[in-house]
Amino acid sequence: MSPTRTRNRRRLTGIAAATLVAATVTPATLASAAPSATVSPGTVAPGSRVTLTVDGCDSSTARASSRAFGDVSLSPAGRTYGFSGSATVYRDAASGSYPVTFDCGSSGRRVTVTLTISSGAARGGLGGSIDSMSPGRIALGGTLAAGALGTGIWLLRRRWAHAR
Repeated sequence: MSPTRTRNRRRLTGIAAATLVAATVTPATLASAAPSATVSPGTVAPGSRVTLTVDGCDSSTARASSRAFGDVSLSPAGRTYGFSGSATVYRDAASGSYPVTFDCGSSGRRVTVTLTISSGAARGGLGGSIDSMSPGRIALGGTLAAGALGTGIWLLRRRWAHAR
C-alpha cells in the first residue's frame, strides 16, 4: 500500500473515531442541560391569559406554578421533552413581578422565569386593537371606508343603469 493511502486511511480512522465520541457524548450533554421555559406575553394585566411553555423536561409530566395564577398541569407539546399550557392570571393580582416555576415531574428538574403584572384591568372587546390610535386616525379610517362603500354603490348603480 502506498504511503499516501496509509496516511489518508489513518486520517479517516481518526475522524471516524472523533465523530463516534462526539455522537456518544452529545445526547448525554443535551439531556443534562437545564430546561428552558417561557411565559407569553411576559407582561399582562390582571385577568389576562398567559401561555406557558417548557422545553427540555426529560419526564412524562410537567407543571407550572405561580402566586399569580396557581398550579397548572402542562400537556405534551409535540416536541421532544416539550410541554405547554395556559393559565388565567387572578383578577385581583397586584402589579409587580411574579416568579413562575416550571417543574419537570419525575426528573426533579426545575426552571423559574418571571411574569410581570401591570396595573389596570384586562383588555376586553377589541383586545386593545384601537387603544393606541388617535381620534384623527379613527376618523380617517372611517372616511376611507365610507368612501370605498360610496364608490362601490355608485359603480353598481351605473352598471345597473346601463343594463336597462
